[in-house]
Parts: sequence; structure tokens; C-alpha cells
Amino acid sequence: GSHDSFSYWVDEKSPVGPDQATAIKRLARISLVKKIMKKWSVTQNLTFKEQLEGGIRYFDLRVSSKPGEIEQEIYFIHGLFGIKVWDGLKEINTFLEQHPKEVIFLDFNHFYAMDDSHHYFLINRIRSAFGSKLCSVECVEYVTLQYMWEKKHQVLIFYHYPLYREYSFLWPGNKMPAPWANTTNVHKLLQFLETTLEERSRYGTFHVSQAILTPRVKTIARHLVRGLKNTLVHRNLPMILNWVKAQKPGVMGVNIITSDFVELVDFAATVIALNDLLLEEDESAT
Repeated sequence: GSHDSFSYWVDEKSPVGPDQATAIKRLARISLVKKIMKKWSVTQNLTFKEQLEGGIRYFDLRVSSKPGEIEQEIYFIHGLFGIKVWDGLKEINTFLEQHPKEVIFLDFNHFYAMDDSHHYFLINRIRSAFGSKLCSVECVEYVTLQYMWEKKHQVLIFYHYPLYREYSFLWPGNKMPAPWANTTNVHKLLQFLETTLEERSRYGTFHVSQAILTPRVKTIARHLVRGLKNTLVHRNLPMILNWVKAQKPGVMGVNIITSDFVELVDFAATVIALNDLLLEEDESAT
């Protein structure tokens, strides 16, 4: 999985997003401030298509209306506005059309400046984009690749807002817990990932290990121009990757792992390779 999957492009010319504090919105009237915000808002370099081609199958999505716009268009957002959600969904669907056995998870987990009418608009967009590819809510343990192939389903949508109850194809957000370490310290992050795996629910949900470091205000102040990638990610990714390599998948093990800048190391390939351990278990059992 990728963290803030859509943030490969954010619009410096757009207003600052409603996910930001009032003080930031005021500061952002200075044009240089938005340039700095961009350096800290972008957590991926690759487009959806490039991430899919690189092996990413879980997408972490934050969305917002654009206050002041007459239309109900919904955009991806991380500090600054990204592309229209509709354009991203179409790009993902094109990949799925070309790869009918691939399955993806779209986790809509943060909504800003959206009332119910915005949600209905977005949910209809999701249905229009994927149609019969959408997998209805089912017992998590039943949803194997075989099950998805038989039903010709390719997309699981997780929707962290009460309206999910009105649609059979929206999985509740509590089926996709993603505990967040909220630290700049890689040792604290790895300890947190270990602890939350031990506390993971044995049945009935998926689980996201967010292998990401989060800048504090003082981190940004100290390294304004360097940005997220050069300050936190480059230096710590090798240690994070070593943790990933030491994991085991399956019950009480890792399930979905997300990272920033997924192309900087062999992140996707390393996570995918963990599945071989499950095959080895099957072979030794038989």
C-alpha cells in the first residue's frame, strides 16, 4: 500500500485545503508558503497507474469539496488540493480493465468540507467508475482471490462515514483499522508497529501497518526547504524496509503495509515477497 496515495500532484495555485489550520491558511497568502507546503504535502512520486504497475494494491485516500465552487466536484487533498477524484478512479479502472485478475483496496478515510450531498455525489462516482467490479461487504475471511475471480470483482471500497450503511458495496471503515504512530522517531515507529500487530484483531478485519514517519511543526520549521522526502524518508527507509523483511504474513502477522515514496527502495517487491512464506507454510503442512 501507499500512504496519501494521490499526493504525487498537488496544486500550488489552489486555495489551502480545509484540512489545514486557520493560521496556515493565513500564512499561505504568501506565495513561498505554498511552495514549502508542497514539499511537505507530497508523499508519493508515482501516479496511480505507475503505483499499480509497481505492485501497489492498497490506496489511502483523503478527499474534499473545494469551498466556493458551485459544482459538487470532489478532489483528493493533503494540505493542498490534488486531482479530481473522478480522474483518479478512471485511471485505476483502466488498469483493472487491462488486468482482470488484479484486486485493489480503496480506503476513503478522511473527508473534508463534505455534507451528505457531497457524499452521495462521490459514492455515485465510485459506482459509475467500477460498476460490477465492486465487491459487496462479506465476511473478511471469505474474500479470497478465488472468490473475487469467480464473482468477477476487483475493487473493495472502505468508506469511513455513516452513509456506508446505505450501500452494499461500501465496506465500513472499522473493517480496515490503520493505527498511526504519529512520530518522527524510526525506533518508536517500529516499536509501535510491533505492538499494534500484537493487538491486531484475530478475525473479521483487515489491518494496515503504517510504516510512515510524521513530521511535527518543529521538524518542518527546522527543515523548511528540504521537505519530507529529504528530511525523514530517505534516511529512515532502509531501517523500515529491514523491519518489513523480518515480518510474517497471516493471522496476527502483517496484512497491508503502507509507506511514503514507495519507489525509493524495493518496497512493493519486498512486501509481495512475504507471501512466499505463506506458500512455504502450505507446502510444509501438506
